[in-house]
Amino acid sequence: MKKKFLTGFAALSALALFAAGCGSDSGSGGGSGGGDIKVGFAQTGSESGWRSANTENMKKAFSKEKGFDLVFNAADNDPAAQIAAVRSFINQGVDAIVVAPIVEDGWDDVLQEAKDADIPVVLEDRTVSSADDLFASWVGDDFEKEGETAGQWAADNFGDTPTKMVVLEGTTGSAPANDRAAGFDKAISGTQIQKIDSQTGEFTRDGGKKVMEGFLQKYGVDGIDLVFAHNDDMALGAIEAIEAAGGKPGEDIKIVSIDAVHDGLQALIDGKINFIVECNPLLGDYAADLVKKVLDGTDVQKQNYAEDGSFTKEQASDVIDSRPY
Repeated sequence: MKKKFLTGFAALSALALFAAGCGSDSGSGGGSGGGDIKVGFAQTGSESGWRSANTENMKKAFSKEKGFDLVFNAADNDPAAQIAAVRSFINQGVDAIVVAPIVEDGWDDVLQEAKDADIPVVLEDRTVSSADDLFASWVGDDFEKEGETAGQWAADNFGDTPTKMVVLEGTTGSAPANDRAAGFDKAISGTQIQKIDSQTGEFTRDGGKKVMEGFLQKYGVDGIDLVFAHNDDMALGAIEAIEAAGGKPGEDIKIVSIDAVHDGLQALIDGKINFIVECNPLLGDYAADLVKKVLDGTDVQKQNYAEDGSFTKEQASDVIDSRPY
């Protein structure tokens, strides 16, 4: 799927006006008789604080109280297990399927199976490379723009000075890893920022720590000026590694990250991270509204973006106490 998403989150907010009741033309049961809408949700896993907030929000949005019968599966970042979970949802005859794809590729067959079974699929958070007609809609964050915002901050602050940068990548093959890297690289193009190394930390704190330890062994604290972490958890792991090596994160080695979860913002306030771009995990109500609307037969936009902000130390101090995640 191309990344030319056209709509903003403001447009999607109109979906909140859609009534809770709906009828399903899928013939798959749960939502067609006025009862709960049976939805299978295939989550990536529980790799980060962002993911935990996203899962909690999705479960709340697809709760019994809101008219849903949720079948939940977290695949522990195993693409094969996630595809197997989707096939299980199809076999159970759910009314709709929601997927946060671990990786972009490899979805054609199972999405075609869902389509053949007249079960609509809504993508949440991440995207796939499959043809657009294999899924009903997508809602999530603009990963490439997030990367570009982080890269622009780096370019503005370090672009005129020789700067050695290492990158803590997200899960290889995932949309956020691919798009954040592309956006960041675009923003720093033509600057004096040099990417000296890049490796996946799988979006986990432990993974970020281990990769950063390797970078520090290879280059030393003095040989790295900047870290770009594809998410806060890896940045927090990098902080641990830098401190263990005798360095001062945020001073000796600057850090820019993406997510803006509570622990990341606290590290920003503490001066251990220098800039954070937000990635909104609270997508549940929007995904649920899309499911209702699709089952009702109402046309929906194919791609829908959430709005993301960005934070300096001062801005983080102003909002951290009111953050829901």
